[in-house]
Amino acid sequence: MAILRVPTEGLELTAPEAIAERVRPWGVEFARWAAERPLAHDAAADDVLAAYAPQLDELKRRGGYTTADVVDLKPDTPNLQAMLDRFKAEHFHDEDEVRFTLVGHGVFHLHPRGGPLASIEVGSGDLIRLPRGIWHWFDLCGDRRIRAIRLFQNKEGWTPHYTGSGVEQGAQPVCLGAPTHLAAR
Repeated sequence: MAILRVPTEGLELTAPEAIAERVRPWGVEFARWAAERPLAHDAAADDVLAAYAPQLDELKRRGGYTTADVVDLKPDTPNLQAMLDRFKAEHFHDEDEVRFTLVGHGVFHLHPRGGPLASIEVGSGDLIRLPRGIWHWFDLCGDRRIRAIRLFQNKEGWTPHYTGSGVEQGAQPVCLGAPTHLAAR
């Protein structure tokens, strides 16, 4: 279940439709997806991509995405901290950043130009598409676990262009550990 927080407005939303409506003016897309058939949490990447093929094909068509993969980060992933550090400072990309969370959870901090600083904690079943150029940063939650489908417009993937604003230094953490509904996974 996703949680959108906008601290300067005292706003916290959990209803998917309300989250989607609130982030739409920033060019951000949020949706909930369900697989065409049940999947094990450790299903092979090809099986995962096949289970979500109708949704992925439609998203590829709309957004010009050429490739999709499955990323699986766990606390014991080699060089996990180095990977996370690349995306923990405010940055933007020259292409959209698209993730559909299968297992686990993480948080996107959004800093749209002319908009408030906000955060979206995403979990299993949540799709988020950040448009090219939006200032943001990402981190895993305390359990350091996420498995997600990623879509790319070019094969090189997302290259962060750092803003140097330092705004992430003053941001409050959004998720401090595994929610009780995910703790057993």
